[in-house]
Amino acid sequence: MGLHVLKFGGTSVGSLKRLENVADIVSARAKEHQVIVVLSAMSGETDSLIEQAKHFTQVPNPRELDVLLTVGEQKSVALFSICMLARGIKAKSFLGSQIQIKTSNDHTKARITEIADHGVRASLKRGEIVVVPGFQGVTETGELTTLGRGGSDTTAVAIAAALKADVCDIYTDVEGVYTTDPNIEPKAKKLSSITYDEMLELASLGAKVLQTRSVEFAKKYKVPLHVRSTFKDVQGTWVLEESKLMEALVVSGITYTKNEAKVVVEGMPDRVGIAADLFMKVGEAGVGVDVIVQNVSKDQTTDISFTVPRSDLRKAIEVIDKHKDVLKHKQIRGDDRISKISVIGNGMRSHSGVAARMFQALAKENINIQMISTSEIKISCVIDEKYSELAVRVLHDCFGLDKIGNQEIEIKEVNDFR
Repeated sequence: MGLHVLKFGGTSVGSLKRLENVADIVSARAKEHQVIVVLSAMSGETDSLIEQAKHFTQVPNPRELDVLLTVGEQKSVALFSICMLARGIKAKSFLGSQIQIKTSNDHTKARITEIADHGVRASLKRGEIVVVPGFQGVTETGELTTLGRGGSDTTAVAIAAALKADVCDIYTDVEGVYTTDPNIEPKAKKLSSITYDEMLELASLGAKVLQTRSVEFAKKYKVPLHVRSTFKDVQGTWVLEESKLMEALVVSGITYTKNEAKVVVEGMPDRVGIAADLFMKVGEAGVGVDVIVQNVSKDQTTDISFTVPRSDLRKAIEVIDKHKDVLKHKQIRGDDRISKISVIGNGMRSHSGVAARMFQALAKENINIQMISTSEIKISCVIDEKYSELAVRVLHDCFGLDKIGNQEIEIKEVNDFR
C-alpha cells in the first residue's frame, strides 16, 4: 500500500455535486492506498472574498486579508470531510495551522519552510483519509498566512515531499499538459511526460497548469507529479526527471504570454555602470524585468530595451523619468502591444539549429522579432501582440508537435524516474 497525495483545484470542487465526484475518486483510490487530499477553495470563492475586503479599501491589510482568504479552503475541507463521513468512510480535516505547515512571515505570498507531519502520519495509521486545505500556512508565531495564487499546488507537492509520497496527482479541469494551448491550436497534443525543467519554463512563461513554485519543490525533492482531469478517467501528463524512458523531443511545447510590455530608454551615456544604475532604480520601485537588450554604442550613447509586466509599465516609465539626472537619457518609450512567444524543449541541449528554424518560420509569415532571450532549453521572442496566435500555430507546425505520440506510462514505472 503506497501513499498518494491527491490535489483538486477550484473547478474540481466548484459545487456540492462536484465535491461528491471528488469523493468518488478519493474513495476508489483509498481502497488500495493511503490518501492525503489537498483542496482549493471552491471556484470563485477567493475572488469573492477579495472583493468583499475591497469594499472597505483597495489595499486591505495583508495580515487580515490572509485571515479572510483562508476561509475558502477551510470551507472546502470541512464540506468534503462531512461528505466522506456521511458515506461511512473515515476522513479527518486538518487546517494549515493544525498540520503545522510552517511558512515565512510574508503575508499573501508566504513560502513554506517546514511541515510537521506527525499528526498526519498518526491519522493515516488509523486508516483515515487526511484532508488538508491548500494555499494556507502558519508562521512560527502562529500568524495565518497564504501562499499566493496557485498555492494549493505548492501545498500538495510540499506535503508529498515531506511524507515521501509515491505520487502527487494534480487534478484539474484539463486532461494534462499540452504542446500548446488547444484553444489556439486545435492540433495540440497532450504530452505523456515532460521534465521538471521543461515544466518550469512552461509555467513561468504563461502555461497555467501548475504553479511555478510547486514544480520547483517537485524537482528539488524528486516528487513524481501527475497532471490529470477530474472529469475524465484518463491518464494525464507525468512531470518527472529526465530519463532514458522519456521520448527525446527537441521541442516539447510552445507558449506565449500577453501580460508584458516593452520599455526603450534611448540616448543614455555609454559609460561603465549605466545599466546597473538603470536597473537598480527600476528594481527599487518593485518592477520585475525580463528580457534585456542593449544596443551597440553610437556617438558615445546607447539604448537599452527591456520587458516588464504590463501592469508595471507606467510605474517603470515614471521611475526612470524621475532619475533623469542620473541616467541622462534623451527619450523613453513604452509599448504595451507586445507578446512573448517561446519554444521549450529538453532536446535543445543536444540539438543545434532550433533558433534558426524558429526565426525562419516567423520570417516566412512576416512576423518581426523585436527581442530575443534564450536559456539551455528555451528560446523566447518578443513580437507584435497581433501576431501571437499566428506565431503559436506556425511554430507548432514547424516543429511537428501535432505528430507527437501519446504513450501511456504505468504507475509502477514512475519509480524508474526517481
